[in-house]
Amino acid sequence: MAAAAPGALGAVQAGRARLLAACCARLGTGWRLSGSWAGRQVGPAAWTWGPAQRRGYSSEAKTEDELRVRHLEEENRGIVVLGINRAYGKNSLSKNLIKMLSKAVDALKSDKKVRTIIIRSEVPGIFCAANLPVPTIAAIDGLALGGGLELALACDIRVAASSAKMGLVETKLAIIPGGGGTQRLPRAIGMSLAKELIFSARVLDGQEAKAVGLISHVLEQNQEGDAAYRKALELAREFLPQGPVAMRVAKLAINQGMEVDLVTGLAIEEACYAQTIPTKDRLEGLLAFKEKRPPRYKGE
Repeated sequence: MAAAAPGALGAVQAGRARLLAACCARLGTGWRLSGSWAGRQVGPAAWTWGPAQRRGYSSEAKTEDELRVRHLEEENRGIVVLGINRAYGKNSLSKNLIKMLSKAVDALKSDKKVRTIIIRSEVPGIFCAANLPVPTIAAIDGLALGGGLELALACDIRVAASSAKMGLVETKLAIIPGGGGTQRLPRAIGMSLAKELIFSARVLDGQEAKAVGLISHVLEQNQEGDAAYRKALELAREFLPQGPVAMRVAKLAINQGMEVDLVTGLAIEEACYAQTIPTKDRLEGLLAFKEKRPPRYKGE
């Protein structure tokens, strides 16, 4: 028994090392487990659906475009809004739209001026009929049924108007939630309640969703119909001043740590923490604190 213990411990440690390497590999091209983190800067992203807010946009797109890319100005500089505009399809996620979203996000990843990405609907009252390695917010101002809710469940934070409607209703069509709903909903609200909602195909409003823990914030809808979007923008602004590298690895540590035991989770946290130490951003944060000024992070 005594002789077997070191071998068993070694196997566990080796397995944990492989897990940590795989976790850090998920940060994408240019990021690695050891050495400096000089990867491309990507800001927090918010997935939001609801009526369009046109103030503060620097450019307009053609009406027929399914995806509109706008860079916000002034105090919102650094925030990019990707607006989904498929009114005829009630914002259903077509192959073409998913391809356009993927292409737009890939392009924004290499833009160091981008700190926050908001994805929302420009079709009033409809949420929708990818999960990024950066913070994501889903703002639900209208309907989020089936795939729409599954997309919201893939986000880190969900906010909704009290008048919004949410539910995984696939069983009504004799199918099951096939976009991650059977896996993410139990993780968000617990297995028993998730089963109840999926088995019944029940639709919840904002208040009910908040009560069961499906969303973090519920807002009374405003006259413009974009209360959830405004809350998402408020949260995104809170994220903007933080270190981009720290935001990425914090999300990685949380997500991967929730899938393993506490000891392994703490090891993942330690590995992620170590990646922030050699960064220029960490030194800038210390200097800014000493000089009592806002830090100027570059994601390096």
